[in-house]
Amino acid sequence: MAHTLPAARSATNITAERMNTIFIDTTTSTNTLLASMAETVEAPTMLYTRCQSAGRGQRGNSWEAEPSANITCSVLLRPRSIEAARQFVISEAVALAVASVTQDLLPGYIVTVKWPNDIYVGNRKICGILIENAINGSKIIRSIAGIGLNVNQQRFTSSAPNPVSVCQLTGKCHPLQPVLAELAKAIEYYICMAETTPEEVHAAYRSRLWRGEGTYLWRDTATDRVFKASIIDILPDGPIVMRTTEGETLTFAFKEVAPVITLNNNANPINLPC
Repeated sequence: MAHTLPAARSATNITAERMNTIFIDTTTSTNTLLASMAETVEAPTMLYTRCQSAGRGQRGNSWEAEPSANITCSVLLRPRSIEAARQFVISEAVALAVASVTQDLLPGYIVTVKWPNDIYVGNRKICGILIENAINGSKIIRSIAGIGLNVNQQRFTSSAPNPVSVCQLTGKCHPLQPVLAELAKAIEYYICMAETTPEEVHAAYRSRLWRGEGTYLWRDTATDRVFKASIIDILPDGPIVMRTTEGETLTFAFKEVAPVITLNNNANPINLPC
């Protein structure tokens, strides 16, 4: 079943000028570096690098990024009105921001958000996002959003099963600075929306969700059970709710369920991590 999306909010229409920027030529991880600087820099601040040698993904996964070819950055945020219990709206907002910018780079393609916050074009991953929140009681002290967007990389050498870049899809390279500028504006816009109208962010996230409509194969990572199900909800704290073709309702936290897909150039199904 085709995934029908509403008209995308274009990043070029977003106006936000408060983002501070820091450039570091080389670092191990922008998230780690920005966290070490968090007490001395204002928010929002974007730290970006030409070369990231040890980029991190969800739950300890690594991230491959060719130096000078891609967007590798982290953004420090201090959301004042988002309670810890609803922190997943930050992930939704950042994912929507990245998706809107990526969509502008790829007219003619459908850009979606794979739960919880990977950015997909078709069945291929074009961006990974890592959100790390510092919490004190019911309050979020700070959030750091790490973003790895594949822009100009033409060859991937890691074991990741389904990476793709903007260059591979369009056949041309793109300057990175304008993409960074649009990304900064988009993040500010959607974070502001998350603080003022979180229900709109959630609705937009739900509309952009990869596999958001239809029934697909999934695998329970704890039991290896493969089942057919549709996504029926994303809970405020992040878990995904599914309904199987047998009518069973299942709820999974991060890493507890994985999609089973078949790529066009691979006849064998693969299990992708969530």
